[in-house]
Amino acid sequence: MKETTLKQIAEALGISITTVSKALKNYPDVSEKTKKSVLELAQSLHYTPNSFAVNLRTKESRTVGLIIPEVVHHFFSNVINGIIAEAEKNGYLVIILQSNESLELEKKQVELLINKRVDGIIMSLSNDSNDEQHIKEILKREIPLVQFDKISKFILSSKVVINDQKAAFEATEHLIKKGCKKIAHIRGPVNPQNAIDRFLGYKKALEQYNIPFDYNLVYTCKNVTFEEGKLFASQIVKEQPDVDGIFVITDLVAVGVLSYFNEHHIKVPNDIKVIGFSNWFMSQVITPKLSTVDQPSYEMGVASFHLLLEEMNCRKELIPFAPRTIELPTNIIERETTL
Repeated sequence: MKETTLKQIAEALGISITTVSKALKNYPDVSEKTKKSVLELAQSLHYTPNSFAVNLRTKESRTVGLIIPEVVHHFFSNVINGIIAEAEKNGYLVIILQSNESLELEKKQVELLINKRVDGIIMSLSNDSNDEQHIKEILKREIPLVQFDKISKFILSSKVVINDQKAAFEATEHLIKKGCKKIAHIRGPVNPQNAIDRFLGYKKALEQYNIPFDYNLVYTCKNVTFEEGKLFASQIVKEQPDVDGIFVITDLVAVGVLSYFNEHHIKVPNDIKVIGFSNWFMSQVITPKLSTVDQPSYEMGVASFHLLLEEMNCRKELIPFAPRTIELPTNIIERETTL
């Protein structure tokens, strides 16, 4: 969809561009009837004021938008560093927005970036994202889009991901090969695709090694927090005292698990083994040191920007661009919690 201009609105209504501009700015010397006509037409044509008018000739703002669930999260902070480093090398500024895992805030932020006329958008979806209309609006406006980490498989855009299901399978398999017979899984919320895939990888590993799957061994985080790790650790000890291994959705939650075990003198890895996901820096400093899946966060940021840049350049040169997916490798890092 091409951008609507003041000239197009003026021609459609048979008035001057100046009158259209004044009507949109609510000038008193324009009649209410004319204002109403201009506003209604502008809305129907998805007109938005161009805050980067200085770049009208090139149609470039030299800015890209980045929407992430959390800024303070170790994984996302590394992604940000990768994106910013590559953006600066290529003469772009990055507008960073945090959705706080809220779908409604995510929708507002997408609208803001569209109105700011950014050249492209990189985003990781919030846990609440179950309505994709705002994402489809990005594509409708022909704005280059790259999804990373938490994505929607139903949105036809470029993506940078890991194979969450394979990584989770390998994490669970690691516990099995260390002798675990009854393995619990602390999973993420039901919406994000990566949480779904990690659960499926856990389940698939059990099935392949002929270990019965039991829904009572699956604990679902709502907010994926340290506190939830402590809570679920206490529940596992009380409800499933013979559990000898836990695969945790992410290191932050796993650190909460280890904190509870340390406070209650439960020996890891002798009594129970624990493996996390993402290779957060805390996984190396907690006692005992946490085994985890290494997720290449900085590299994901670099790849996301380069994929976005490729699409932006293709659009600028009027070259067809086919969205594609980049899958980055992961590996198990064995530390003290699974020895």
